[in-house]
Amino acid sequence: MRTPEPRDPRRPRGSVAPGWSDQDGPRWWPWLLLTLAAAVVAAAVLRALTGPVLLVPSGSMEPTLRPGERLLVDEAAAGGAGLTHGDVVVFDGAGSLAPYRSRSSLERGLTDVAAWWGVGGTGDVFVKRVLALPGDTLTCCAADGRLVRNGAPVDEPYLGRPVSAADPASDSRWEFEVPAGRMVVLGDHRDASRDSRALLGAPGGGLIPLESVIGTAEQVVWPLGARRDLEPADG
Repeated sequence: MRTPEPRDPRRPRGSVAPGWSDQDGPRWWPWLLLTLAAAVVAAAVLRALTGPVLLVPSGSMEPTLRPGERLLVDEAAAGGAGLTHGDVVVFDGAGSLAPYRSRSSLERGLTDVAAWWGVGGTGDVFVKRVLALPGDTLTCCAADGRLVRNGAPVDEPYLGRPVSAADPASDSRWEFEVPAGRMVVLGDHRDASRDSRALLGAPGGGLIPLESVIGTAEQVVWPLGARRDLEPADG
């Protein structure tokens, strides 16, 4: 036989614990929903004022960017408007660096929402540095190990290492001639970056469409102790 719980002598007979109702269930859940809704609205307003935030998923841009950092993206450069050499660019790599693949609507939706809030990454969005734009010819490498753009060597201080004939800016020889509407992008961590070089010989030849540009990375906003502006570093 089950022993009933002792009744609280301070509570009138027939009453229930505060916040609970035998018929209606918990009474606190509307307040929880209101709190969550307020947080979502506040975050949406902040995002609208500041722009999208992107999670850095890998070390391909080290030492400039580190995995787990979050970037504030300036959408003024969407579609490639106003890009310059050395910009750190955020772009949709679907069909280029990210191959075409079939995903359900639910999977795409959840991935896009996570990326929109900056709490998750997406395999189709990449962060790289612009090394060549329409009309440019970019080659690797000069006798001293530097990249050559339009006949002039390119200094790349953001690599975080000295470039030399023994340790060139890229470990393979190649050449890009960039047509209208395209760009060449490379990661700062050349030995760990999947970028335009990986698509040489593929359709498009590693030339990323300017129309795929989402914006430029302007600032690291998280973690707070690592906050810093990202300036173009054209060699």
